[in-house]
Amino acid sequence: MANLVTAQTGNTVGSSSGNIVHNKTADSLAEQKDLADVLSRALKRDKKSGSDTTLQVPGKLFFSFAPAAGYTLEGGPIAVVTVNASFYTADPSKTNLSVFTFGGEYSLHNQLMIPIISDIWSKDNKFDWLGDWRYYSYPSTTYGLGSNTSLSQADNTYYSYVRFYQEVLRHFSSDYYMGIGYNLDDHYNIKDYGDATDYQEYNSENNNGATKTISSGPLVHLMYDSRKNINNPRAALLASIIFRTNFTFLGSTQNWQYLQIEVRKYIKLNSRDVLAFWSWNEFTSAPAPFFDLPANQWDTYSNTARGYIQGFYRGTNFAYLEAEYRFVLTRNGLLGGVVFSNAGSATQWPSNKFQYIDPGEGVGLRIKFNKYSDVNLCIDYAVGLHDGSHGLFFNLGEVF
Repeated sequence: MANLVTAQTGNTVGSSSGNIVHNKTADSLAEQKDLADVLSRALKRDKKSGSDTTLQVPGKLFFSFAPAAGYTLEGGPIAVVTVNASFYTADPSKTNLSVFTFGGEYSLHNQLMIPIISDIWSKDNKFDWLGDWRYYSYPSTTYGLGSNTSLSQADNTYYSYVRFYQEVLRHFSSDYYMGIGYNLDDHYNIKDYGDATDYQEYNSENNNGATKTISSGPLVHLMYDSRKNINNPRAALLASIIFRTNFTFLGSTQNWQYLQIEVRKYIKLNSRDVLAFWSWNEFTSAPAPFFDLPANQWDTYSNTARGYIQGFYRGTNFAYLEAEYRFVLTRNGLLGGVVFSNAGSATQWPSNKFQYIDPGEGVGLRIKFNKYSDVNLCIDYAVGLHDGSHGLFFNLGEVF
């Protein structure tokens, strides 16, 4: 992936990875401006040109190191240090840019998050190796099960969490890929500080009140992806289906299955504006551990349901839709904006039926962080349906 991605639990603001889109030239970007241009001018320093071609050497490794700051509704202010390594494994005209990211995050709420995320493309994009390894020491809040929740139902919890996700996808036709993988979710040292909560009832009924749960199993993944730059897609389609089965003989607390269906459609309205649509859907079969249940902002990049705090609605099944209009404000591309609307729902418990919808909407500012990789710094203000459901959301790279 070209985005500088950090832990799943919060979107962060940080340094650009320095990822370069190989089909851009210095001439095509000469009139474009990004934050580096602004800073160079402010500091009265000459910025060297031609950096858009420096990565076009197979095997050459480029590092970016950046301290950063961010904010999440769940963790509050956070401090981040990220190291990013970008490189091509083969001819850049035929092979996507590979990215390896290591980060550390710490919030004022004592949340510690250490993600290691990789997206490695082999020669001619024949194989795509996807890795997502994480460790959390994570004080958090749950709000019950289903979509009919409120901030007054807040239940403080704590757990340690280890994730190990690894996949390999094989190109087989056009923009189609198929592959297999293994996923591990290990929650331990679980503590609950509430009384008579959905968490306690669900955990008692399905996990015998366990203070440790494991989900471990293989997966199959079918994907269509025509995006050329995932930092900021213009005219493309992503469709992905993942089916995962967790087995007790592989260490799982219980046997259960998981299905994820995601679709993203990008419609280029003109040379500068894009209409984007996103559908994210998750389904579980048989009782899954509580903290493995689908919930808002527990998608891959913690972006579903801007306008709501993470985990505001959670259930055995989860459905989500979002539409966003992206536009450029300045001719040099430095500033842009978005307007968006979303709606999500989690099934009620124990009926496992969709009954309520939580809508959200908002506006955002886009600042060109790196014109070579087309990465925007995203600052959004979103409002949800319930009292207190509003706030600022930060992201590096487009939300979807």
